[in-house]
Amino acid sequence: MAEVKILAEGYAVKIKRGWIASSTCTLIKDGKTKIVADPGANKKLLISRLEKEKLKPSDINYIFLTHYHLDHILQASLFAKAKILDGSTIYEDDKEFEYSGEIPGTSISVMKTPGHADEHCSLVVKTEKGKVVVAGDNFWWTRSEKQTLDVNKEDIFANNMEKLKESRKKILNIADYIIPGHGKMLEVR
Repeated sequence: MAEVKILAEGYAVKIKRGWIASSTCTLIKDGKTKIVADPGANKKLLISRLEKEKLKPSDINYIFLTHYHLDHILQASLFAKAKILDGSTIYEDDKEFEYSGEIPGTSISVMKTPGHADEHCSLVVKTEKGKVVVAGDNFWWTRSEKQTLDVNKEDIFANNMEKLKESRKKILNIADYIIPGHGKMLEVR
């Protein structure tokens, strides 16, 4: 069974001329494979949390990106030895390889969850406590909002609200726990 740990809880704060935001950054260990999902935008926080886990960026095998918004991907370059994955492609230096269904060499499933962004995907991780879905921005809240699993919650950044609602329903149907793009992990069941 895989292990899941939140390295850094994501945050989003609306300010006068924009946002202060970094995604939830998740460490997944499946056997000897180490994956960081959505490395976020806060370099100092990410490095300190890796050090707390006695890890260096060079220890990470894969970086998984739920989607391409900068608050989720800005620190991906810290992991020079890691292969970068999105929902369908593995990127290694100048090479691209397609894959589908699972992250290679692991039991971690990749699920297409469009709506917030067309390319959005989530990870489904089987752990001893149940299924954890690393949901990216299918679910996210500002620091001042109450976290609820409301399928109809408006997302000002979504490019297709109807697809987002469908993706949220799909996630809620399978997840025991949800790790959102910004906010605390929530128990579903």
